[in-house]
Amino acid sequence: MELRGRWALVTGAAKRVGRATALELAACGMNVVVHYHTSAEEAAATVRELEVLGVRACALAADLGRTSDVARLAADAERHSGGLTVLVNNASNYLRVPFEQLTEAAWDASLDTNLKAPFLLAWHIGRGMRARGGGHIVNLADWAGERPYRDYLPYCVSKAGMIGLTRALAKELAPEVQVNAVAPGPVMPPEGMPAAEREAIARAIPLRRLGTPEDVARCVRFLVAEAVFSTGSIFYVDGGRLIA
Repeated sequence: MELRGRWALVTGAAKRVGRATALELAACGMNVVVHYHTSAEEAAATVRELEVLGVRACALAADLGRTSDVARLAADAERHSGGLTVLVNNASNYLRVPFEQLTEAAWDASLDTNLKAPFLLAWHIGRGMRARGGGHIVNLADWAGERPYRDYLPYCVSKAGMIGLTRALAKELAPEVQVNAVAPGPVMPPEGMPAAEREAIARAIPLRRLGTPEDVARCVRFLVAEAVFSTGSIFYVDGGRLIA
């Protein structure tokens, strides 16, 4: 599919992996809708970076934990773009809650943002893509969706759900729309993580290094620009962490 001049919506595109993905798609000539929640200044900066690359861009705010906001984001992005070609469900929260402290609110906060919102965006936008004859949806999962770790139970469940959602959507939206997922491993650990802990994580990875947002973004670009015979697939960008 020719991407130049087409539009992509990247959720959580103000910072980190989302920003890198927006820039990678812009390098292919795509225009980008930059979604953000509270990072208005960072989103505006990302828009400026995209425009420097010679593409069009805009920023739209939405709280993905609110169903009404998700519906509005989908409608506004479709209207502004004239019809999206690519949807990247990148945004998620990463809530650490030890099992003994789990609450229904913590569960809902993870599942609503990390799984329900991507489903709703795919439901709203995917139908438009199918009617237009084509499109790509890329969901950001996590290697922890396959191998959960302690103290992040709702997060890990939400990412396991994202893997299942990707496969189910691929069936529902075929043959017009390709739906795949990228499952990163350790990429950009939280700010303030001690150096010793970062080094220990790197030592547990077969490739002996942490990933970067650009590693993930390049995989997203491959899925929308080159992977013409892939749908319902999960691409692990984890340095081998899943098999360690």
